[in-house]
Amino acid sequence: MDKILTCRPVQYKLASCALLIGIMAIPIIISSGCSPSKQVTRVAAETTIDLSGRWNDTDSRMVADEIIGDCLSHAWIINHISDAAAKPVVIVGGIRNKSMEHIAVGTFISDIERAFINSGKVRTVSSASERGEVREERADQGEFSAIETIKRMGRELGADYMMTGEINTIEDREGGDRVVFYQTDLTLTNIETNEKIWIGGKKIKKFIGRKKYKM
Repeated sequence: MDKILTCRPVQYKLASCALLIGIMAIPIIISSGCSPSKQVTRVAAETTIDLSGRWNDTDSRMVADEIIGDCLSHAWIINHISDAAAKPVVIVGGIRNKSMEHIAVGTFISDIERAFINSGKVRTVSSASERGEVREERADQGEFSAIETIKRMGRELGADYMMTGEINTIEDREGGDRVVFYQTDLTLTNIETNEKIWIGGKKIKKFIGRKKYKM
């Protein structure tokens, strides 16, 4: 009898602890059940989605296509083909980000090169950083590849023109609303003569705010 009596307080304490733990766990269960779940939806790469209003992939692609389209519609390319009897060779040099936000300049340069190549009107060569890797490959071939497959040194295609430029922004802010103005300026320069043969640009203005903006 004594052993049975002494066990009852222990069983009571264990039951009380279990009940207390159960009560404390209820808010956690409710909280986790009410928290929103993340949803990921795949969309087409060319779909325009503006979340923050910052420069994005759509801006990069659109600016590159429009500026290069304008560049290739001017007289310089006709004059070059007439004088050289060949397509002009273009290299895309440095594009400086002078804006107030992070912009993936490398992606923008790739979009410019793609627009040049897809036009079929010019030939495009690798940038300085890319050439280093290609030259290392040729040097490696000279040592390890079969003779009939080795690519010779000193056969690179020299560029006739270099494209450079910069991206700038101006921001106007009032309360929770802001307007961001992007201006992209590109210049095409004759590498031999240092003559600027074309200057072009593209402007984008974005309104970011909670209230609807009326044109």
